[in-house]
Amino acid sequence: MALSNNVIGCINFVAMLLSIPVIGAGIWLAMETDNSCVKILQWPVIILGVLILVVALAGFIGGFWRIPALLIFYLIAMLILIILLACLVVFIYMVTIRGSGHMEPSRTYLEYHLEDYSDWLRRRVQSSYKWDRIRSCLSSTTMCAQLNQSYKMAQDFFNAPLSPLQSGCCKPPTQCGYTFVNPTYWISPINNAADMDCLSWNNDQTQLCYSCNSCKAGLLANLKKEWRTADIILLITLVVLILVYLIGCCAFRNAKTKEIFRKYKQGYADTN
Repeated sequence: MALSNNVIGCINFVAMLLSIPVIGAGIWLAMETDNSCVKILQWPVIILGVLILVVALAGFIGGFWRIPALLIFYLIAMLILIILLACLVVFIYMVTIRGSGHMEPSRTYLEYHLEDYSDWLRRRVQSSYKWDRIRSCLSSTTMCAQLNQSYKMAQDFFNAPLSPLQSGCCKPPTQCGYTFVNPTYWISPINNAADMDCLSWNNDQTQLCYSCNSCKAGLLANLKKEWRTADIILLITLVVLILVYLIGCCAFRNAKTKEIFRKYKQGYADTN
């Protein structure tokens, strides 16, 4: 019985370690510019990781100190958390399954269109109330100003590997036909009615294309890339956590079986 309890404790210690990549994924998302402005996914991931840590700690204590109530709590609570983690992994995959950049002639960077992305993601940025807060957050960063320091010539800029956020927010859409002066200052064409974003562009360094749909699409493209990375981390953690949980269930069952058999032998010996 003591050996089985020690095994259960060790298994739960592994489960505690598995909370680290979940919490780490949430912290990493919180540190990224786009996620820190949108604030959708990082806190659910961090909270789920902390809950996994707490439940695994309860199982660890219950295993080594032979507290059946804590072990039962661990088995029930961890099953619930595994289901929640699985739902989160599937949800992230489903909302990021759509959307990709579009190539433009003589450009290395891609252009992004808001209608390419899932309805759920678009609703996070389409309302003026939500976007005003996000736009204010994005415009306070240095992501666009950094382009002016890196690219002086038009051709160098056109060949630059811009991030989706920089492509969507720091310059006018290519189809508008603006003339390059520097990465964040462009001369308006005679006819700029090709797209509503063409009218939204402003050379004011605090405005640029932050009101453009291309900026919203660039934000979602960045979110998709980062969320997919986090989803892979969560999926790997989920698979390992399920294996650890199943091993823990087997160890707990064996411990209970040995305990029952020990009590049976003790009772049989007393009767003789």
